[in-house]
Amino acid sequence: MILSILLSIILIGLGLIHFNWVIGGKFGFAESLPTKESGERVLNPKKIDSAIVGIGLTAFGIFYVLKSGIFEYNLPEWIMKYGSWIIPIIFLLRAIGEFKYVGFFKSIKKTDFGKLDTKIFSPLCLIIGIFGMIIQLMK
Repeated sequence: MILSILLSIILIGLGLIHFNWVIGGKFGFAESLPTKESGERVLNPKKIDSAIVGIGLTAFGIFYVLKSGIFEYNLPEWIMKYGSWIIPIIFLLRAIGEFKYVGFFKSIKKTDFGKLDTKIFSPLCLIIGIFGMIIQLMK
């Protein structure tokens, strides 16, 4: 239950950061985007992209609130079954990365994003993934 609550707080918090970008906030936006060594952004997300990610992260957070048992709401069994595996796998794959700009095994490491990804983003994704797996395996 504690891990589920912790994950829900983290995921909803990350969702709120993305919603902040949708309404024009700048906190952490530039630092969260991978860049080439020249400084050119690899991704140029639009507000709708941030909204979609924010909705997804918030939905994942709500999933773990429901999984904790704090609120009684019965989602379809298949959502609970598959969501409990899919969410941690998404974050574990993000932690591993795509081998160039993102993840523990990226080759571009010296950029501002690369440094933050190594210190904060990838470890956070790994923790989310591991906690999700622990929750699923302890059920």
